[in-house]
Amino acid sequence: MSRSAVLLTGASSGIGEAATYELSARGYALVLAARREDRLRRLARELDPSGSRVIVVPCDVADPAAREALVRAALEHFGQIDVLVNNAGVGLGGGAWWKDPDWPRVLHVNLEAAMALTALVLPPMVERGQGHIVNVASVAGQVATEGVYSASKFGVRGFSFALRRELWGSGVAVSVVSPGFVRTEMTAGSRLNKLGLPMPGPEVVAQAIAGVLARPRREVTVPRLYRLAALAEALPALSDPLIARGYSARRR
Repeated sequence: MSRSAVLLTGASSGIGEAATYELSARGYALVLAARREDRLRRLARELDPSGSRVIVVPCDVADPAAREALVRAALEHFGQIDVLVNNAGVGLGGGAWWKDPDWPRVLHVNLEAAMALTALVLPPMVERGQGHIVNVASVAGQVATEGVYSASKFGVRGFSFALRRELWGSGVAVSVVSPGFVRTEMTAGSRLNKLGLPMPGPEVVAQAIAGVLARPRREVTVPRLYRLAALAEALPALSDPLIARGYSARRR
C-alpha cells in the first residue's frame, strides 16, 4: 500500500473527514488541517494512535502565516508532500451576499488559499517530477447558482484547468473533484434541501478523491447525476428563469 504523504485541508468534518477515513484506509500518510483542533485530534487518535502516520496541524487556511506553518510542519514530519488536497471551503449560508460584510472570506478560503497552498507545495513536486494537486470545487462552479460561492468555485476550476496545462509533461497531475449536493454541515440549512435532490453522504466524494489519486483525471463530478447539471449553463434560456425563480421567491 502507498505511504505517500497527503496534505488535506478542511479535514475536520464533512467531505474532509470522510476523505481522512478513505485515504487512511488506503494506506496514505496524512497531514490533517482545519481550524477545529479537537476534531482533528480525535480523528488522528482513532486512525493512528502512534502519531507517526497521521499528524494534526490546526490551521486557518485564509491566514498566510498559518499556511506557511502548515507546509513547514508537514515537511518536517514526512520530508515531502506528495499530494495536496485543497478541500477547505466556506459559504455564506443563504441570503443576499451583498448584505453580508464577510463575503470576501469565501474567496479567501475557497480560492485564494487553494492557490497559495499550491504555490507553496508545487516547486518541490516539479523538481522531483512527481506529485498531485487535487482541488475540491463544486457543481456550483459549473452552474452559477450562489453569487460569491459560485464565483469562488468557478475560479477553482479555471485555476485547476490552467495549472494542469501549465504542468503538462512535468510529472505533476492536477485534478478537480466537483461535488453536487451532498450531506454535510454546510448543506444542512440550505434551501436546496427543499428541492428533493439526491443527497448522499460525503463518502461518495471521498471515494472520488481517492479515485483520482489512483487514476488521475481532469475532473470528476459526483454524484454522477450532476454531470447533467453542467448542461444548464449551455441553455441559459431555460436555466436562467428556473434558477432566478428560486431567488425571487427567497427575496419576498
